[in-house]
Amino acid sequence: MRVHICAVGRLRAGPERDLIDDYLTRFDRTGRPLGLGPATLHEVEDRKGGGMTAEADLLDRAVPSGALLAVLDERGAIMASPDFAAELARWRDNGRQDVAFVIGGADGIAPALRTRADFALSFGKMVWPHMLARVMLAEQLYRAASILAGSPYHRV
Repeated sequence: MRVHICAVGRLRAGPERDLIDDYLTRFDRTGRPLGLGPATLHEVEDRKGGGMTAEADLLDRAVPSGALLAVLDERGAIMASPDFAAELARWRDNGRQDVAFVIGGADGIAPALRTRADFALSFGKMVWPHMLARVMLAEQLYRAASILAGSPYHRV
């Protein structure tokens, strides 16, 4: 199952970019034997200043046709890492070819796109910067693959 991270804004070189690249490389290495991956980052930018609606249109175009649409949203499900791993495995085992995790811009995801989502995930009740949310998602993807592989990376 291919994994797509569709996010508003372009990450420049720096510590966040380094972390994302590292975790996605680890995810690909660990997940491929499990039928997970590759992971691809799709960055979109609203250069015309159209706000959430314009960002939603760009994000929607970045999501592959037929992909399970999973949004990162503070109103979404709060899950333990093993539960997230199980959800990924369930999607894979049910024949999903693609899953797209959508991360909105500073103002979040437009309601129209959010309501179309098949799944909504929250990293807790706190609001996180959208650039940091990418790092957290990349790490959780790697952690999920590690859990499914029986690796000691995840400790309870």
